Amino acid sequence: MARLQDKSVLITGAAGAIGQAVAAAVKREGGRAIATDLVGRPSIDHPLDVTVEDDWQRVLGELDLAHGRLDGLVNAAGIALLATIEDTDYAAWRKVLAVNLDGTFLGCKHALPLLKRGGGAIVNLSSISGIVGGHNFAAYNASKGGVRLLTKSVALHGARLKPPVRCNSVHPAFLEGPMVDDILAQTGRPDIARGQLARDIPLGRLGEPGEVADMCVYLLSDESRFVTGAEFIIDGGLTAR
Repeated sequence: MARLQDKSVLITGAAGAIGQAVAAAVKREGGRAIATDLVGRPSIDHPLDVTVEDDWQRVLGELDLAHGRLDGLVNAAGIALLATIEDTDYAAWRKVLAVNLDGTFLGCKHALPLLKRGGGAIVNLSSISGIVGGHNFAAYNASKGGVRLLTKSVALHGARLKPPVRCNSVHPAFLEGPMVDDILAQTGRPDIARGQLARDIPLGRLGEPGEVADMCVYLLSDESRFVTGAEFIIDGGLTAR
């Protein structure tokens, strides 16, 4: 039997590289992928700005009326900013925190009433940058570190529910896709920066969104029913040093 047979999974940032890969993996494993992203983004089922609480309430209200339950949530919406603490203006700081951390908070908060009806699982996309720092990732480090600890708090709360709702975080290193392309472009020398990134990773390459999606499938499935409050690093050995 497929690993997510008949499970309904809401995915934010579903037009992005990771979100698309997760949606495809959920469908491949027999689940129903509910794709959300900003208005105008391709291949989405519901428009959703993760920073707007009314949007969350509207989308989840529609899902409640249509299906009465939710089995999984993948908070994959995120943005990155390459800037030191001195170079980060307050508006940029607030925007990164709003999307990456506030959006994850709102998703966990408003999805829980549906998830706890039958028990479910939340997967929060953090980053290797939520575990180790970078001199020019001030806002991104702060937002993804916040996702890491928020995940643990949600997991401890979810463990008290009957049936329980599990919550785990996934921490990729740099992945092939538009977000990393944008970060590399901000360096002013993308080809050189890409080569340096690959050399810094012991496996000698950037990760693939599908490799992250495979981890999400495991965490959404019943195979991980005794796993909660944990962080899963997918970094090609970067933090093994």
